[in-house]
Order: sequence, then C-alpha cells, then structure tokens
Amino acid sequence: MAKDFFSKVEQEQIVNSIKAAEKNTSGEVQVHVEEYCKPAPMERAKEVFAMIGMHKTALQNGVLFYLAVKDKKFAILGDAGIDKAVPTDFWDSIKNQMTVQFKNGHIAAGLCEGILAAGEQLKAHFPYQNDDTNELPDEISFGKTEN
Repeated sequence: MAKDFFSKVEQEQIVNSIKAAEKNTSGEVQVHVEEYCKPAPMERAKEVFAMIGMHKTALQNGVLFYLAVKDKKFAILGDAGIDKAVPTDFWDSIKNQMTVQFKNGHIAAGLCEGILAAGEQLKAHFPYQNDDTNELPDEISFGKTEN
C-alpha cells in the first residue's frame, strides 16, 4: 500500500519539511502518494490538486508534490499564483534535483529536498503575513492503489 511506502521516520521527515517550507510563507505545500498512475503524472497531479482542494488557497500559491511510487513517476504542480512568480524552468530544476536522489534510492530525502527548495521560492514571492492561516493540512495524503 502507498501508506506503507515511507517508514514512520521518513513520513515525519517529510511532514517536518512541509512545516519548514511553510514557516516563512503564506504558500501551501502538499504531498500526495499513490502506488500507480494510469494517466501521465502531471495529468493525475492536476486531478489530485483539484480533489484535495488546493485551488482554493487565497493567493493561488499551493504546490503539490505527486508521487506514484510503484510506477516510479512523479510531478510537481504549482498553482497559478506561484507559477506566475517563479522562473519558467523552476519546477524542472527541482524535479532534476529530486531525480538524482531518487535514482540513488533516497526517495524521502529527495522529496524533502524538493519541498524545501519550493519553500524558498514561496518565501521569496509569498512572504509570511501576520494574519496567515494554514489553509491546508501538512500531513501526507495517500490515494488509490489499483493499477
């Protein structure tokens, strides 16, 4: 099952990375893990983005890290607000960083690295405001398991 892919310690590291990435920003980071991905990973990421309500953030500054672990596929999807603010090759550069870690078998570490890199951009473009609220949960969401 997707829920068992990461150990409890790895899950804590990922959640801690989400919290660290969000600490100095109004942006929101989500991680969604499934076993399989029938459509292209970016198409599935768009479905998940809508399904978990990421499009509802006030500043459209959510970032989804989507992983299909058995298929070894992943995508990073930024909402419209963040996509307008970051350089055009930004998500590709994070994906490339993560891929190096993934190829070495360090899935959790690569994911944490990507989350923290996204957090730096979120902080630069969407700094923390005194009235900020955490609009989305920091926990990892797990999805369908059929292939």
